[in-house]
Amino acid sequence: MSTTDGTAVASAGGPAAGDGDGGPVLRLEAVRKTYGRGRTVVLRDVDLEVAPHTVTALIGASGSGKSTLLRCANLLEEIDDGAIFLDGEEITDPRADADAVRRRIGVVFQAYNLFPHMSVLDNITLAPRRVHGVARAEAEERARALLDRLGLGGRAGEYPDRLSGGQQQRVAIARALAGRPRLLLLDEITAALDPELVGEVLRVVRDLKEEGMTMVLATHEMGFAREVADQVCFLDGGVVLERGTPAEVFGAPRQARTRQFLQRITEAGRL
Repeated sequence: MSTTDGTAVASAGGPAAGDGDGGPVLRLEAVRKTYGRGRTVVLRDVDLEVAPHTVTALIGASGSGKSTLLRCANLLEEIDDGAIFLDGEEITDPRADADAVRRRIGVVFQAYNLFPHMSVLDNITLAPRRVHGVARAEAEERARALLDRLGLGGRAGEYPDRLSGGQQQRVAIARALAGRPRLLLLDEITAALDPELVGEVLRVVRDLKEEGMTMVLATHEMGFAREVADQVCFLDGGVVLERGTPAEVFGAPRQARTRQFLQRITEAGRL
């Protein structure tokens, strides 16, 4: 893996010990999510499988359910019906340990969500030390290695407000990777960035794909989704209306609504 400054990057860490590659890392079965006492359906009977070492891109208009799907997969939102499985274990079972599940899933949001009063190093090491029980010295060693690999080797002692948006988002990615997750969820991670900073963050995601990191990303970057994804899911009104390879979804969409969405994206110069 290489960063924007050409720094060589080693593997970000593969599957956690004991995780097999025989089945999907993440599986959603008939997942339904509503808000407002069930009046607003946000996800409608969503089925999804994410194979190991693949990238699944969720595309669709704002409000189509992409972010909600990711939040449900990380148990940040409670589903109303259906089931979600991580490496074959039903994590939506009421008996499941939600904290243990979240320790195996890294999440990066469009807002960086870095603690402004903490240094970059402390932001990255907080969860490994407090949640995973990693000793401070080991956690800091991991964090410095990640920062080096993401082109931020000299920024460990900085505070977030001293960094550019692209640098802050790379710190957020480093924080998510510090726990050596089995699965990485990325929610519109370039949405808050100036256009000139988007490329440096997308390079990191591209490099993580080359390393074999299993990822699900919600994105409005259609060209990037077409390039990096193994599977593309088009959501509309909380339904996975169409899914397939990038060539299938972008090149020969079957559904009229998908064609309409992509035409508008193309006319806007974003594909």
